[in-house]
Amino acid sequence: MTPAALAALHAAAFTTSRPWSAAEFATLLDSPGILLVGDAEGIALGRVTLDEAELLTIAVPPSLRRAGRGRAVLAAFETAVAARGATRLFLEVADDNAAARALYAGAGYEESGRRPDYYTAPDKRRSDALVLTKSLSGD
Repeated sequence: MTPAALAALHAAAFTTSRPWSAAEFATLLDSPGILLVGDAEGIALGRVTLDEAELLTIAVPPSLRRAGRGRAVLAAFETAVAARGATRLFLEVADDNAAARALYAGAGYEESGRRPDYYTAPDKRRSDALVLTKSLSGD
């Protein structure tokens, strides 16, 4: 997918926080260790450094939510980073993002940290970032 297509998908998926621009996606895609999985029906983008992976964003169009697409994209990302040697995956999610938290909990992620007042919504409301982790090595 092109940076412009990624930005359009991100804008459709993220209505309560600032979506990423095509320029931001282009910069990320040129960075070392970056991995993108998915297509126009959902993407996951992150990075692998040694044995650790970070999920930077996951986006599914609103019309395809609650149909298993997020789970499928997340599982594909986990498989891809494990193939690159990652044994642990972490991510951040807003504590008030119930849908995303349910997705991650269902996939076996556990809270390992909290960053108070990390996110600011367009209405200036603040929310904590939860740091979630999952072992990819089966232990």
